[in-house]
Amino acid sequence: MDDMDHRILSALHACGADPRVASAARGLSLAGEHGALWLAAGLAGAAVDGARRGAWLRGTALVAGAHLASMGVKRIVRRARPAHVRPRVRTAGRHSFPSSHATSATAAAVAFGSLGVPALAPVATAMCFSRLVVGVHYPTDVAAGAALGVLTARAGARWMRAGVEGVSCVPATGVPYVGRRV
Repeated sequence: MDDMDHRILSALHACGADPRVASAARGLSLAGEHGALWLAAGLAGAAVDGARRGAWLRGTALVAGAHLASMGVKRIVRRARPAHVRPRVRTAGRHSFPSSHATSATAAAVAFGSLGVPALAPVATAMCFSRLVVGVHYPTDVAAGAALGVLTARAGARWMRAGVEGVSCVPATGVPYVGRRV
């Protein structure tokens, strides 16, 4: 598995040889640091959607919780960042597993997607791939981070939607059921 991780990372990191790709990946990495992009999106949602402000704030709390959970797992696992590629960004820490960017991005896509904002899913996917293009995570770090983000958002889904009419749950497809209870 390590060999596959190394080969996939090397191939995706090579995409960053194109300055436009590298620049976009660095921008996503910067925006996702400490979940900032996703926390800002949740707070913006709360500010403009007064009817569902509580759900937006609880969703934002889920994203923050997912990010904190990933940081805790990093401290336990302590996997070193990839050394066979040159990183294109600086990192806040030296541990790689799981990707906290992938965790918070996926948690946001699931949580905010349940509020009818499926457009975040492509941005979250791009965020996940950016971590490979900039060379700071193995594919298994990103996959584990994404799984942790989904699990965290799904675990808190009922709490997040408490008191919100018209939003029920997010099926495995990521497309919310709107207007009916499941």
